[in-house]
Amino acid sequence: MRDLRLGIIGSGGRGAVLGAAVHAPDRGARIVACCDVDAAVLRANRDAYGADIVATRNYQQLLACELDAVIVATPDFLHEEHTVAALRHGLTVFVEKPLALTIDGCDRILRTAVKNHARLYVGHNMRHMGFVQKMKELIDDGAIGEVKACWARHFVGNGGDYYFRDWHADRRFSGSLLLQKATHDFDVIHWLCGGSTRRVSAMGGLTVYGDVKHRLAPVRGPRRLAPPQVRLEVWPPKTQRGLNHLIDVEDLSQVLMHLDNGVFATYSQCHYTPDYWRSYVVIGTEGRIENFGNGDGGTSVQLWNQRRSGYHRRGDAVFKIPVKAGGHGGADVAIMAEFCRFVRKSGTTATSPLAARESVATACAATKSLRMGGVALDVPRLAPSLAEDFTKLLKTKKPVNGAVQPAASRRRRNPLQAK
Repeated sequence: MRDLRLGIIGSGGRGAVLGAAVHAPDRGARIVACCDVDAAVLRANRDAYGADIVATRNYQQLLACELDAVIVATPDFLHEEHTVAALRHGLTVFVEKPLALTIDGCDRILRTAVKNHARLYVGHNMRHMGFVQKMKELIDDGAIGEVKACWARHFVGNGGDYYFRDWHADRRFSGSLLLQKATHDFDVIHWLCGGSTRRVSAMGGLTVYGDVKHRLAPVRGPRRLAPPQVRLEVWPPKTQRGLNHLIDVEDLSQVLMHLDNGVFATYSQCHYTPDYWRSYVVIGTEGRIENFGNGDGGTSVQLWNQRRSGYHRRGDAVFKIPVKAGGHGGADVAIMAEFCRFVRKSGTTATSPLAARESVATACAATKSLRMGGVALDVPRLAPSLAEDFTKLLKTKKPVNGAVQPAASRRRRNPLQAK
């Protein structure tokens, strides 16, 4: 079995993490082409993947190379452009979440995949986290009966170190932090509860970081920063320095959701907590489950399914989640392994582009509701014909881009390869 030939658009930051997770020369996959606007990133790519890789600042040149698949890990506002371009080349595409910044953008990507018979995979890696998978297993096994409610909380303790220092803080480029962060959580809520949000109401605001006076000098376009560091000594949050010159996204958000299967859910996100983790509570007709920890040491999922009086810290059953090596509790390695299987053999996957579209649609509707003062809004549905066509594409048994053919048989050649 020859190695898959993979390219990365946006090969620094998150792209470098995914590249490290998948690059395994002579063991199934190798990175052969990288694109980034930062020359230092391209130099680091050559050190990591080999001096003979294609390294370019022009993603169209990367797409002209002989590739089996492309990883799109550029900033969120570029996902649509780069994913559509790669799909038009007939390549299998891994795109980081969110799928796009708008509902129309998501639907345009799905239509492009169908039109070009090209495969699409979205990087919702939380579906590969051990504690989320355990919760899904318990729900599917009927441990809590029929799901009726879900409460999710996201404590984003590094908000001031990350999301308020660069383009994330500017809604022109991020939309909102419900798009940047909560698309993960909306996807998990939908997966655990077995439905998709159809109506939302949200409230929130810029409650802390708007008061921070120390800002970076204005720049034209989206601000790019070196990889930020979590500085635990900076506390409380209003002592942050060097935030983006423009901050017009919310640092506190609360969302009420009604799913199409009748489940009610709530989601809360705060970017100035002293800790960083996600908490999910799922309640059914016969019990409830809750996670403690997100995959680090001591993480567990606990089940309460016996009637008792008062508070009981320990559940009726406790499931310890083993620690796995790799980013995000081993989820980055797992999701890239699944992607490679998808490129070679197609078939079903734990992640879903249609579900990714629903998480973006929920985030967009929630953001609109929040900025309209909490008015309840319907979440636009995907056109049934597009959903049907895309589902048929996913069910096609053979890869459509020749991923398993010998490299010599492929017509697309590498125009940048050194002579």
